[in-house]
Amino acid sequence: MPDNKIHVYLIPGMAANSSIFDGIKLPSETFVTHKLEWFIPKKGMTFEAYAKEMALNIVHENPVLLGVSFGGLLAQEIAKHIKVSKIIAVSCVKKSSELPKRMIFAKYTKVHKLLPTGLVNNVELLAKYAFGETVTKRLELYEKYLSVRDKYYIDWAIDNIVGWEQTIPPKNLVHIQGEKDAVFPIANIRDCIPVKNGTHAMIIHRAKWFNENLSAIILEEGSSI
Repeated sequence: MPDNKIHVYLIPGMAANSSIFDGIKLPSETFVTHKLEWFIPKKGMTFEAYAKEMALNIVHENPVLLGVSFGGLLAQEIAKHIKVSKIIAVSCVKKSSELPKRMIFAKYTKVHKLLPTGLVNNVELLAKYAFGETVTKRLELYEKYLSVRDKYYIDWAIDNIVGWEQTIPPKNLVHIQGEKDAVFPIANIRDCIPVKNGTHAMIIHRAKWFNENLSAIILEEGSSI
């Protein structure tokens, strides 16, 4: 039997696991979703090498890649090595000029290397890094979402975010950005689908919006930026 369904690979944000996608439901008659998980990079591993290794987990031809935050950057890097039908970049950037000034500053000053990433088991601090939110409630929920707490991985991820270099976005990319994203402010971003009141963690908190709109965004011809 030929497989006529669209395979959608979901990549979570920095330090997060795929449970952030638990609220996302795509019609099963059309789509099959596959959740990817972060692995700890080998010492000295480049982002490109990491993307190539992660791509080995993608076993379907011409899939859709949906990445959130740092996972959105990874989706764009993976697409440089395998053929994909569409990239959905959520709560992230599609070129390095869209990074906020503080990250561009960090790239040149290396100030990010002074961050207390040794405290990654402090979930409140990790949520501040990963979601740009001060979390005082629902800590158990964030304990569940933010399970990748290896210090080397966190340092590596932050380094690759602030040092990410891309000047021209992929042609088959659709960018979805929350209007209240505190990590990658929408003020720095052009050519995106804005989500009203969407924060950096909107894949969790605005799952209803994604469930109402994501199918059409994936299926729409020429909807890429």
